[in-house]
Amino acid sequence: MIAAIMDPPSAAELADPATARIWKAAQDFEAMALGEMLKPMFDTVDLSDQPLGGGTGEATWRPMLTQEYAKTMERHGGIGLAAPVFHEMLRMQEQGGGKRR
Repeated sequence: MIAAIMDPPSAAELADPATARIWKAAQDFEAMALGEMLKPMFDTVDLSDQPLGGGTGEATWRPMLTQEYAKTMERHGGIGLAAPVFHEMLRMQEQGGGKRR
């Protein structure tokens, strides 16, 4: 049972547009969670002695760079959070009697 929770959806499951949207939401959640974990790491880096020198411009764009790193990590397997979130979303939807939209 645990192995099934950790498995991503199959291609047949993703053929259903509603299931594909739920999978996308689970992947987006994992990317957001990774971004939040990466944020403190980048907030503590001293860039003043680097070639671009840090500064306001670099600080302005850093959150976007961090989020892009997180999205890239998720697309390449992430930390395995998307699959269990996906299965939990499906379970909650089935328990609630709701239809997939």
